Amino acid sequence: MQFEEMLTLLIHRGASDVHLHAGLPVLARIGGELQNIGQSTLTPDFMVSLADKLCTAQQQAMLRTYRQVDVAYSLPGLTRLRVNFFYQRNSLSAVMHILSREDTDLSKVNLPQEALEYFSAQKKGLILVTGPMGSGKTTTLARLVDEINQKHKRVIISIEDPIEYLHVSKQSAIIQREIGSDTPSFERAVEGAMRQNADVIVIGEIRDQATATAMFNAVHSGHLVITSFNAPDSMLAFGRMLELFSGSERNISRVLFAEGLLGIIHQRLLPAADGGRTAVIEVIRNNPRLREALKQPAQTARLSELMLETKQPGERSFDEHLLELYHDEKIDFQTARMHAQNPTRFELAILRQMEPDLSQGPIKRQDDWPDDDLINPTKM
Repeated sequence: MQFEEMLTLLIHRGASDVHLHAGLPVLARIGGELQNIGQSTLTPDFMVSLADKLCTAQQQAMLRTYRQVDVAYSLPGLTRLRVNFFYQRNSLSAVMHILSREDTDLSKVNLPQEALEYFSAQKKGLILVTGPMGSGKTTTLARLVDEINQKHKRVIISIEDPIEYLHVSKQSAIIQREIGSDTPSFERAVEGAMRQNADVIVIGEIRDQATATAMFNAVHSGHLVITSFNAPDSMLAFGRMLELFSGSERNISRVLFAEGLLGIIHQRLLPAADGGRTAVIEVIRNNPRLREALKQPAQTARLSELMLETKQPGERSFDEHLLELYHDEKIDFQTARMHAQNPTRFELAILRQMEPDLSQGPIKRQDDWPDDDLINPTKM
């Protein structure tokens, strides 16, 4: 079987990632579980030839220098993949992350419509998408960009490493720049975007202080900035971003973050009841009370509580979406409780929804019902 044929088969089987390591068979993650694909092991020569096929000369030079490189790869008419080549035990490996099959898949991102409309209509500020690695942050970034592209006339400059979703300009003009081939760094590209008449700046990921500083500069110069950041929950994202800075810079960044933040979208992929995976998405919009709390280190512990107290249209907590998915039978109880941010409160919410409605009087015991009612329910 040819390499492209194997990938096509795995994509149709629902694989999210494909692992290619010399000395091992092909491994694919399907429904969150890692599976062997066939028995034949990959050879070092195959891995070298694969890198030669997928990497440009510049990317191959980066691979030799840094011992790893990210590249994008397309299967025409089917999907794009993000490929990370790296060395281990002095041999070449690759992990291929499969992106959306089609542009229409972006419409399946489970964001409340009110949140989409609110965020896409903003003209300045920071929208932060958070979650652990592999939680679908890139897809959510692309969904937000697509919403702006469909409904607003903006200049959108996206900076990615590598470019994962190819956008076609609709109402907006979209410029996509790739680290390495189009620009040397996120920092330099963000600085350039501010001189390139951008309305919206999309930063694929905040990885270091230099990029975070450039992001704050763009936000406070009047741009709408959409970016992602690796963090296990919304409020930890705030603290972890501040950890990129030290000393007095951290205090300044705290204020810049609080003043510029429009909202946080946090997501995780959890096992679905049907054997696949489903996204649980939390949406938080900034407001005056939350903004003031973000500025004060002593209030950090109360941020989650404040979020629940100041809920606005289009917002939902992580546990609220878990509860919704549980009632829709898209996720089972054990999985939902295991991943709930507050398991006790989650269980109580389920019990409250199960309480009978006594407004019409006490519920009859079954042995009090007439026999004909049991036989013919339409008479009840």
